[in-house]
Amino acid sequence: MSIAQIKNLQRRLTLLEQEAMTEVSRACGHELWQTLGFDALDAIEDGERRARANYYFGQLQTARQLMEVLG
Repeated sequence: MSIAQIKNLQRRLTLLEQEAMTEVSRACGHELWQTLGFDALDAIEDGERRARANYYFGQLQTARQLMEVLG
């Protein structure tokens, strides 16, 4: 993979991370999940919002892991 491809992938992963954080905050109704972690998502009473928060939290974790590997 060329340096340009890696940089492009890093930018795309950053955008995915930002989108995921925004969507988890929207589903939770607050940003406390960033401090409380995954437990905050389980406290969401509405099943649809909880599912959406869990989906985007998984996306966030994947993006962060890939960014960590890329450096």
